[in-house]
Amino acid sequence: MSELAKPADKLVLLVDDDESLLDLMEHVVKKEGFRTGRAMDGQEALAKVAALNPDAIVLDFMLPNLSGYEALREFQARGHGDIPVLIVTGRVLDAKSIEEVRREPNVKEFLQKPVRPAMLALALHRILGTAPNA
Repeated sequence: MSELAKPADKLVLLVDDDESLLDLMEHVVKKEGFRTGRAMDGQEALAKVAALNPDAIVLDFMLPNLSGYEALREFQARGHGDIPVLIVTGRVLDAKSIEEVRREPNVKEFLQKPVRPAMLALALHRILGTAPNA
């Protein structure tokens, strides 16, 4: 069995236009031992992905300037389609829409808001192959 990676070796980019939710997610992700980056909209997320080359992206679907879906497609177009993405959304989507998003090659998880900290932590550890802090 291969050894799990250390969360401290992984950088998670958090993208949400709600600063209080960004703060909450950052607290949860840092508490799990991950390093973090933050972006408040799709354009900033594209710049941060290029600059930081994160190991995973937690992406809000409803963003100003460039929607989460547009940012997702842009990550792929710019050669970052191998970075796993965890979508979070407060928008109620029908099963067909969720399935369409899940078919994107780099979308690994889909969480509805309000995001439960334990679910976010578990999803990131699973996606990144890291060991939760004991």
